[in-house]
Amino acid sequence: MDYQYQKPTLLQALIPIIFLIVALFYNVLVFGDGALDGSNQIILILSGGVATIVALRLGMKWKDVEKGIVKTISSAMASIIILLLIGSLAGTWLLSGVVPAMIYYGLQILNPTIFLFAACIVCAIVSIATGSSWTTAATVGIALMGIGKALGIHDGMIAGAVLSGAYFGDKMSPLSDTTNLAPAMAGTDLFTHIRYMTITTIPSISIALILFLILGFMQGGSGEVTETSSILTAIDSKFNINGWLFLVPATVVFLIVKKVPAIPAILIGALLGAVFALIFQPEVVKTVADWTGSSAKLMFVGVMKSLFGDVAIVTGNGIVDELLQSGGMAGMLKTVWLIVSAMIFGGVMESSGLLKRIAEAVITKVKSTGSLVAATAGTTIFFNGTASDQYLAIVVPGRMYADIYKKKGLAPENLSRTLEDSGTVTSVLVPWNTCGAYHSNVLGVATGAYIPYAFFNLISPIMTITFAYLNIKIRKLKEGKSEMEVAA
Repeated sequence: MDYQYQKPTLLQALIPIIFLIVALFYNVLVFGDGALDGSNQIILILSGGVATIVALRLGMKWKDVEKGIVKTISSAMASIIILLLIGSLAGTWLLSGVVPAMIYYGLQILNPTIFLFAACIVCAIVSIATGSSWTTAATVGIALMGIGKALGIHDGMIAGAVLSGAYFGDKMSPLSDTTNLAPAMAGTDLFTHIRYMTITTIPSISIALILFLILGFMQGGSGEVTETSSILTAIDSKFNINGWLFLVPATVVFLIVKKVPAIPAILIGALLGAVFALIFQPEVVKTVADWTGSSAKLMFVGVMKSLFGDVAIVTGNGIVDELLQSGGMAGMLKTVWLIVSAMIFGGVMESSGLLKRIAEAVITKVKSTGSLVAATAGTTIFFNGTASDQYLAIVVPGRMYADIYKKKGLAPENLSRTLEDSGTVTSVLVPWNTCGAYHSNVLGVATGAYIPYAFFNLISPIMTITFAYLNIKIRKLKEGKSEMEVAA
């Protein structure tokens, strides 16, 4: 957009960003992990207020600020709908036994000789199934730490394997909030984003797995891993685990490959999960219902609860009980709140020309696609270290660089991929970031001890920058659309 008001200076444009960084840093110091419960959202809104003050001083009218906010929020509505539907999908996939089946079969590939390699794969499977690196680390991750220690493997190596797999799955799962957030900020759709991420993510995880395999053989291993038997028994005691359950995710994958739009594809996946729950897990459905009445009524209530609210399957095994939980559609409301709050901040910054002014300062230093991607990666890592939150490391750079990528003729999935390759995965490497603090505490391993072995997290930003400088699979805009969108 062209400036319709007094053009801001770079210092004026940076005032809201500086306020945001300082306020978030202090907020995280005070609230710790609790900052994710709402105080970060308030900080974003307050930062939007600071941006509004700057905009008003530049001659902008409040009604124009309000229009900018509404327009920006509107642009994220499709992503918000997808996010809510994914909450429902996660609930029915848990109730139907799809998620437990993924965990059940994933754990059985453990082998002490290739423990680190297998641990990474197990965590990747679980994280893809749950969409959460935090849940994966707090459940299967803790179990793997105990198994690895019993085998005499270095704590840092185990944690590095756990986090590499967990963040690969988190990054590639359509159930993940960050995987939905990145394309929303960049201006592309969920499945385009996931497909495009495979270009850099598969090589990154492949290199990481090779390194874990080498480390595993160097470490050796003896004895049998029996600690997982209790987990498998607990899952088997509650669910009818069988191969037919994989028809549900297979159907969703098929729809994605056929380029069915995200909203109907996810809705079909959620409803199919509900049908399979009624067919294969009727007793679990009745237990979740916790209701009185006829069998038909109990089945209806159980399925509906999985779609909209909290579901917790109690097995008697603490690790499994923690893993087999879902918040349904309601569980996504915090992330929706975050997106709306971010859009308020971004809406003021964009409509007032403040983001454009910052972008102009950046773009003068950008001489190539490689340098633009490197600048984006550097900015996300900077926000991980200063704002101490992975969501903000995606939100702020996402809105800041969206217009630059467009002007450079680059499809928005280039930006969304870079945000995840450098923002999502590096958050766990910063000790004072909420992710770094959380995982260090949960796994009982100092951040500095696992950083050298978190191979996937270290390789991902390097991979995305390398691909950009070598101009490998860099999608261009074509007549206002990405090549991928045109092909669709």
